[in-house]
Amino acid sequence: MTRKAHVLASVLALTVSMTALAACSSNSKDNGASPSGSQSPAGSASAGAGSSGAKDTITALLPPVSSGFQDRFEQLSKDFNAQYPNLTLKIEPASWEDMTQKLDTQVNAGSPPDIAFIGSEGISKYVQQGMMMDITDSVTPEMTDDYDKTPLEYMKNGTGLYGFPAYMEVHAIGGNKQFLEEAGIDWKKVQKDGWTFDEFREAIKKGVVKEGNETKRYGFVFATAGVTSKDYLNILIKNAGMPASFTTDLKYAYTSKNFLEVLKDVRVMIDDGSMPKELSSIDAGKRWNMFLTGQTMITGKGLATFENSANKNNAKIDANDGSAVKGSIKVDYIVLPVPTFLGQEPKSSTVVDGYVTFRGKKEPTAEHKANVVKAAYFLASGQVAATTNNDLFAAHISKSGRKAAESMTVNRNPDNVAAVQTLLSHATPARPDIPAELGAKAIKIEDEVIIPKLQALLANEIKPEEMYEAVKAAAVKAFGADGVVTD
Repeated sequence: MTRKAHVLASVLALTVSMTALAACSSNSKDNGASPSGSQSPAGSASAGAGSSGAKDTITALLPPVSSGFQDRFEQLSKDFNAQYPNLTLKIEPASWEDMTQKLDTQVNAGSPPDIAFIGSEGISKYVQQGMMMDITDSVTPEMTDDYDKTPLEYMKNGTGLYGFPAYMEVHAIGGNKQFLEEAGIDWKKVQKDGWTFDEFREAIKKGVVKEGNETKRYGFVFATAGVTSKDYLNILIKNAGMPASFTTDLKYAYTSKNFLEVLKDVRVMIDDGSMPKELSSIDAGKRWNMFLTGQTMITGKGLATFENSANKNNAKIDANDGSAVKGSIKVDYIVLPVPTFLGQEPKSSTVVDGYVTFRGKKEPTAEHKANVVKAAYFLASGQVAATTNNDLFAAHISKSGRKAAESMTVNRNPDNVAAVQTLLSHATPARPDIPAELGAKAIKIEDEVIIPKLQALLANEIKPEEMYEAVKAAAVKAFGADGVVTD
């Protein structure tokens, strides 16, 4: 489910995993009936380049974007074929945990799927490998005009457009309303005005409950293992004056002294006892289980869909049918902002995930390219998008999605809706100006240096200064001494 909303103020509204919106959602599964008639307005768009009506198959590699999403695959394929009788949409399911591995294996073999659901931050990696398909010359104005401008920008790299956005989610953290109030935390004020790291640190200390030497409840728990391994630091550093891995003059940002200060703060929350010592082994599922069972006051990363997941578990508790998470308690989920660091302005981490278009070793025909565009737009618009985003409690980012959602009801806490809008007003902008080569190098540093060093830092195997120096050395090697921030 999803996991990944992480700019929808100007932008509109949102998630986001799951690289992650998704990887970060609850592991509980909604087995409700799949909606039928999931036709999107894609069929009304002009056929695009090279439309001859010849039979064609479009392949898609898709994770469980929302609860029940994969249950609808057969229906989605039928609806697409009904809209385009000459076209077949062949969907391969993947879990969040193996999505990247499956995609990379296919890309490296030179035979990727036509469409894959990934985070927009991964586009530069595949552009650099020459496997992304620029659809700029194949989309219709009706398609691009359907989307809010900001999320569509996230699907670009340079001048190329590489797919359609599914949602824009904002990464937040989430609190247990009862526990927050017991700790004396004015969560409504925090939702409205935010909080500094020092204020946050004191708040999570108050959320700790101990019995003798045993901690029964932590103040804060964040998933840092598995597919969530990069989320924690990425979310925090946005609020420390580093909204992207590169500054606007294209210098690598994480050599800033502010990066080191955040690393120190990451460690101090564990040393305070506000977070578990075994934080480096907590994955998304365990994090959510700890929240639902009352073992933490605040959890992260928090996405809009978590409120929905908590509501569903509450209903299962009320039904007393044994289907609720074992040992869980009823929870009123409260959206909270990530704290700011070092006097910096709030910058919400956003996630724009979507249906990204790939090509194989051979240049695709104009007709196949146009068919892939139709399939990607079908998945990312209209009722398909509306159903998925309602499952996620994510805001709709297309006109067709909003229209289709008018007949759907969503039971959301209005305080949370307002909090998300506030977060979106601080959302980080898209950075299509970052060259694919630089973006790919930054991803390599993240995968090979930042993530493993962060795991070591969380496990108390290295000090913050050691991690900082390792990242700095890798950055200077990759970008040169003049290509990194020095302050």
